[in-house]
Amino acid sequence: MLRKIRTILAVVFFALITLLFLDFTGTAHHWLSWMAKIQFLPAVLALNVGVVVGLVLLTLVFGRIYCSVICPLGVFQDVLARLRRKKNKYNYSKEVKWLRYPVLVLFVIALVAGVGAVFQLLAPYSSYGRIATMIFQPIWMLGNNVLGTIAERADSYAFYTVDVWMKSLPVLVIALVTLVILFTLAWRGGRTYCNTICPVGTILSFLARFSFLKIRFDADKCKNCSMCSKNCKAACIDYKTHSVDYSRCVVCGNCIDKCKFGALHYDNKRIHQKAQAEGRTVDASKRSFLVATALASTAALAQKKEKLMDGGLAELEDKVTPERQTPLTPPGSQSFQHFAQHCTGCQLCVSECPNDVLRPSTDLMHLMLPTMSYERGHCRPECTRCSEVCPAGAIKLVDKPEKSSIQIGHAVWIKKNCVVLTDEVECGNCARHCPAGAIEMVPLDENDEESPMVPAINETACIGCGACEYVCPSRPFSAIYVEGHEVHKHI
Repeated sequence: MLRKIRTILAVVFFALITLLFLDFTGTAHHWLSWMAKIQFLPAVLALNVGVVVGLVLLTLVFGRIYCSVICPLGVFQDVLARLRRKKNKYNYSKEVKWLRYPVLVLFVIALVAGVGAVFQLLAPYSSYGRIATMIFQPIWMLGNNVLGTIAERADSYAFYTVDVWMKSLPVLVIALVTLVILFTLAWRGGRTYCNTICPVGTILSFLARFSFLKIRFDADKCKNCSMCSKNCKAACIDYKTHSVDYSRCVVCGNCIDKCKFGALHYDNKRIHQKAQAEGRTVDASKRSFLVATALASTAALAQKKEKLMDGGLAELEDKVTPERQTPLTPPGSQSFQHFAQHCTGCQLCVSECPNDVLRPSTDLMHLMLPTMSYERGHCRPECTRCSEVCPAGAIKLVDKPEKSSIQIGHAVWIKKNCVVLTDEVECGNCARHCPAGAIEMVPLDENDEESPMVPAINETACIGCGACEYVCPSRPFSAIYVEGHEVHKHI
């Protein structure tokens, strides 16, 4: 019963959080963004005390069920391991302390020092987020485009085609390498990555040693058949000594399910001994129900009712990305430093951005950190989706009125690129599309009545949304671009 309930919950959690990354319509985040917010590391960085306390209590009571149900990377390892059809494919192995704990120390140092690339690489939720965003979502979108083409020919609007483009080649390579490593380790040893490299798993392992409910042996019933060890994906059961390494056990229930002699139980030692003395058994289905209830309660701590927003943009030819002195970060991120310190690089905001503004940075110092650029769209004042889905508090939740008053940068006019001067035509696109009214067209020469009209920028009113940069007709280099601010301002 424990294995069945755990499997059902894991499948539901994994499918829904994957859908959160795959969805490009803006529908899923309205219902599912809480699933990202109950992940351990994002909750810690967001100072979401309720969720962190809930996960700690969950582990102290039930063991590491977070790793086998809630964490998408943990469940993904199980999916990859199942591709190997061989039965009884695991064996007991000792804890690899020489690798496990130094990785945790490195992770903590990188987190405290703000070395984002290191802790983002090691964070389990973020690793799966990169795989889902950079690999799975493009495949999902291509499949959607096939259906969109079919629907178009049938005069139906059930599906519509979307652009599929390379957001970042370096991050795609990182996602592919991560996938290969996960597949190799899961194929050979099940939860090797989870119990050897993953820092969150190591942190929770300290708590799991003291959990109230544990997998326990009844030595009198054990026939030393080794089926428990051969089916333990965490390689933590030694049938010869009738012992379980609780720091690595993820409470998957495989061992109990495979034991034909009833020698394994998931319970509290004192309760089990008392039940044996009284000649009764503890109902496993009740414990499984408690597990499901506890998981639902933890999820409820992060769930919020959110408004759904979406928008579309006219299609324009791509332009070359300008070299900005200061990277642009989303409204709500407060400053580049705050964003870099809190972002886990999960790429959820990138996958959810409806305007194709966010993409992973190509800067080696901040690789995987989302940044903004306006070749494919601009940051619409009415869209606050990135702040709604960010689980780590890197992008604080903002509403539409507040977003319209946050200055993330200011526009800069490049005279030599402007079509008004290079092609001698009238334009004014930047002024017409500026939602803040920060651009007006003025004569290039105040003393000449026939002087061409060029943009004049009021930097104090500009919010850095990038509408001017996006609609500028100059190719390949825009005549107007947005320079980022280290610290955001309210105007």
